[in-house]
Amino acid sequence: MAIEVFNRYESKYLLTDEQYERFYRDLLKYMELDAYNKKHEFYSISNLYFDTPQDSLIRASLSKPKYKEKLRLRAYGVPEENAKVYLEIKKKVFGLVNKRRTALMLDEAYEFVRTGQAPELADYMNKQVVDEIEYFLRLYNLEPKVYLAYERKALFDKNSRDLRITFDTNIRSRRYDLKLEQGDYGEPLVEDGRWLMEVKAEKTVPFWLSQLLSEHGLYREGFSKYGNEFKRLARTTNLNYQGERILVPGTDFDPATKPNQTIIERESVVYA
Repeated sequence: MAIEVFNRYESKYLLTDEQYERFYRDLLKYMELDAYNKKHEFYSISNLYFDTPQDSLIRASLSKPKYKEKLRLRAYGVPEENAKVYLEIKKKVFGLVNKRRTALMLDEAYEFVRTGQAPELADYMNKQVVDEIEYFLRLYNLEPKVYLAYERKALFDKNSRDLRITFDTNIRSRRYDLKLEQGDYGEPLVEDGRWLMEVKAEKTVPFWLSQLLSEHGLYREGFSKYGNEFKRLARTTNLNYQGERILVPGTDFDPATKPNQTIIERESVVYA
């Protein structure tokens, strides 16, 4: 059964082809490929990100708050119409990433987000996560916004499953044909020959990894796939939001009875 709850710290690094080859080779002294990558060089991940009509979630995230959250639908490869997929809430609180997800059938996931009504519970679902997503959907009026896909190679520490490192390449996105089953095509998000490495640790990273990163001259970068896609959109379309009212995430309120309890007036945000 796939892991459905994650709590970990994540650090991101952008590598060239040469940096990837040298660092990956040294990592194999301490880490091993995950079960799938032992048989296949990469596996494909496709995601559909949801946001409000005013892009409130990603805009709030880019302001670097102490707390942020998002909702996405994930599949491995291009799913068939009746395939099992994962609907995920991803939160970040003071640097700690919490990801909770439940398996759903593809049509169930689409209908869940569209209506805000949870599907009838089945044995492949995580009831607690379904309830949390239902609550999330009461807070935000969400719609599909962007498709993101990439090829991934993943490794685990030979001595502990607490440490995982992934390498993503061929990162691509689109804002049309917003269905996972439509295919994994899109425009490149980063230039050819670049890799996004993510270090995911439940605790502190081991000394050998810190030393290895230093030896290779690798330094953390704030890189969000959805965030960078949105910034590119903003640059190319001159997005201009004036004084939009943005929900404060992570608070407990009933929008039906207290519509203004957790709404703040943000200063004008202008992207040129």
